[in-house]
Amino acid sequence: MTIRTPALPDFPWDTIADDVALAASHPDGVCDLSVGTPVDPTPMIAREALTRAADAPGYPTVWGTPALHEAVITYMATRWSAPAMTPKSVMPVIGTKEIVGLLPLLMGVRPGDTVVIPAIAYPTYAVGALMAGARIVTASTPHDVADESPVLVWTNSPSNPTGKVDSLAETAAWVEYARAKSALLVADECYGEFGWDAEPVSVLDARVNQGSLHGILGAYSLSKRSNLAGYRAGFVVGDEQVVTALVGLRKHLGMMVSTPVQAAMTALLGDTAHVEEQRARYLARRALLAQALTRAGFRIDDSHGGLYLWATRFESGRATAHWLAERGIVVAPGDFYGAAGANHVRIALTASDERVAAAAARVLV
Repeated sequence: MTIRTPALPDFPWDTIADDVALAASHPDGVCDLSVGTPVDPTPMIAREALTRAADAPGYPTVWGTPALHEAVITYMATRWSAPAMTPKSVMPVIGTKEIVGLLPLLMGVRPGDTVVIPAIAYPTYAVGALMAGARIVTASTPHDVADESPVLVWTNSPSNPTGKVDSLAETAAWVEYARAKSALLVADECYGEFGWDAEPVSVLDARVNQGSLHGILGAYSLSKRSNLAGYRAGFVVGDEQVVTALVGLRKHLGMMVSTPVQAAMTALLGDTAHVEEQRARYLARRALLAQALTRAGFRIDDSHGGLYLWATRFESGRATAHWLAERGIVVAPGDFYGAAGANHVRIALTASDERVAAAAARVLV
């Protein structure tokens, strides 16, 4: 039997296997600052809610529970200044990577349709578009794609990998552009709780969208804000018609977030204390790493938000990644995220305090 799959790029992490092995051979152990995988404890409020909901013999719904709808709507209004919305604007997803990868197929993007993604971007935006056979165009501003006619536009702020935070004016410009082109704008805002030198603005903010959610979606994850990556918990919120259509398709595919996970999400969205605690952890790690890298001759670019430092030694990012691997540190070469990132590396803050401190010491030797 022949399995016909779309032509996709090599899985990027497979291309640095030698550097990973080199770093792992360090006598004092590896400092893995490559993948943004949370290492700090899942908040007790989530674990307790999960346990209380563990007796769940029936199927969950694709729409999600009324309690989760209410929690999301309240969170979006209080944290992100979103306009009033109904439960039909909310859909839980099995982690936001799932929606990033599958959205072009689910919304009916066809071969030859144009999808706009950030010029330096998380690879799954491109993978999702390629799965649908779409034509991919990269852009940093709407002006870059003024002559295009996309069906789907992705934005990402704070950015993975660069940590750039779009201003209110920049966010509003993307909304205006997408509406003028009759394209669906989807903002990946999973790092939104982590603004350091700039305050993130949501595409759902009423100041950005004139109080209307028409033609826009926001994608939000609890993986980072709540150390919940192992639960696969996220949600999409925005245009009622789009969300309703997606729910209808996902019913056929059985794409449902489990009842206990929805209970954990509901509890976490109503709590800010654990988010502030995690922010403090990342801020301390960021300060330590940034100081050490700067002293070692690196330049930190952007990195105003999110969970990464976007750094350069003024050479190929692959060469920098190898230099760090010789010191037992694994990072992501910038070309993982597009040709425009080729002279940078992405350095994650998602390692323990001890491993971050070890990495900071090693770059100075």
